Amino acid sequence: MLVCRSRKHLHLLWKKKKCLEMAKSPETEHPVKAVGWASRDTSGVMSPFNFSRRATGERDVQFKVLYCGVCHSDLHMIKNEWGFTHYPIVPGHEIVGIVTEVGSKVEKVKVGDKVGVGCLVGSCRQCDQCSNDLENYCSKQILTYSMPYLDGTITYGGYSDLMVADEHFIIQWPENLPMDKGAPLLCAGITTYSPLRYFGLDKPGLNVGVVGLGGLGHVAVKFAKAFGTRVTVISTSLSKKKEALENLGADDFLVSRDDEQMNTAAGTLDGIIDTVSATHPLLPLLALLKPHGRLIAVGAPEKPLELPVFPLLSGRKSISGSGIGGLKETQEMVDFAAKHNILPDVEIIPIDYVNTAMERLLKSDVKYRFVIDVAGSLKSN
Repeated sequence: MLVCRSRKHLHLLWKKKKCLEMAKSPETEHPVKAVGWASRDTSGVMSPFNFSRRATGERDVQFKVLYCGVCHSDLHMIKNEWGFTHYPIVPGHEIVGIVTEVGSKVEKVKVGDKVGVGCLVGSCRQCDQCSNDLENYCSKQILTYSMPYLDGTITYGGYSDLMVADEHFIIQWPENLPMDKGAPLLCAGITTYSPLRYFGLDKPGLNVGVVGLGGLGHVAVKFAKAFGTRVTVISTSLSKKKEALENLGADDFLVSRDDEQMNTAAGTLDGIIDTVSATHPLLPLLALLKPHGRLIAVGAPEKPLELPVFPLLSGRKSISGSGIGGLKETQEMVDFAAKHNILPDVEIIPIDYVNTAMERLLKSDVKYRFVIDVAGSLKSN
């Protein structure tokens, strides 16, 4: 009996060994060689990484990556703080570059065009959400990195020298929109533009609040001002008042911990975009809303927030959430940004600075977005 079990165990080990031998490495999964920076474990530390991209299919677009924004979600993902990271992980979903090859059935771009890829590289293309240009809410959406693609291989993001994506998920980049400063629009831009548009907070004369003045918040202020609204920045820090009013063009500034200021402003806002990802109280924010006003969460706190129901009942107020946007709306957003000269405030960095950038991002020590100069600093191994 013991002998039989031992033989069975050895046979299983042999099969496992054969499977591992047959499994392809990231360098050999696809025919196109690529290089990037990847994290291999939950430490989140990144280093150079050789892998491969698929050959350009008939509806694919291949492009040379010039710049890639650093999003706070990249930091969560490289440390597996959300629990679904596939290692090794090449982050980056604010990717811009120049087309180098197109498939035979590609129609909307050609070699030499400027393009971008945001948070998505796939969806089912058949469900109600996809049919209504809301691929971002498709239950089968495929994220730009660390997620199984249609062929079963794991997606890799824009901290790399080249990218391949289906043309449906390619954004045509406006000629007059700088690619370095504009890259974060592909996440931070659409994350704030979409709720302003969807919830009707894009009308001149409305009073819109923006909670938090970071990577998302400062872009929300710029879009809200471009729509012609009156913008109030709400922050825990008085030190950001000058920046909000003088540099970003906000009309008012409230310190959320100042009860007198908050009480004076009660009932004055038509809607609020809440960009804060830390745990914070909602009751003071709901008090700022007019009856029928809406608080829209776009930040993602790690712990659940307490929901105060009474102010919702007494003023028919509501709390909603919003996440990025579909491809049609993302294209609309970058075109609007180009027309109104809306650009994030960024710090351009070389790719070998990315670990330091992540440490600074954790401490909110950036104003307001890091952008990696990929083409100018990434070297092949």
